[in-house]
Amino acid sequence: MTRQTNPDYLNGVPELLVLQLLARRPMYGYELVRAIEQTSGQVLEFGEGCIYPVLHRLEKEGHLASRRETVAGRSRVVYRVTAPGRKRLAGRLAVWRSVVAAVDQVLQGAQHAKSAVS
Repeated sequence: MTRQTNPDYLNGVPELLVLQLLARRPMYGYELVRAIEQTSGQVLEFGEGCIYPVLHRLEKEGHLASRRETVAGRSRVVYRVTAPGRKRLAGRLAVWRSVVAAVDQVLQGAQHAKSAVS
């Protein structure tokens, strides 16, 4: 099976993951990319070309704040979630949970319908 990074059905997921991980602790962009891979068991892969635009947009909207820090001897832009970002995260989590429940309901219904036809 060919693995596709950032498939269409994952629209909105990078933002949700960025907000969730940054709510746990401040991180820089590349660190976020690796954290997504590691915490998802290498199932989700979003490259820097996907994550940095999300970071920049969220910062512009006031959901993230950043500051330049020296990390391991290198200058990095470290992001953290703001109070409005925490509100956005809560809203996105609620929507995500609702979508997951609805999709699961449809998938279970498809299984029940399939067994009823057999």
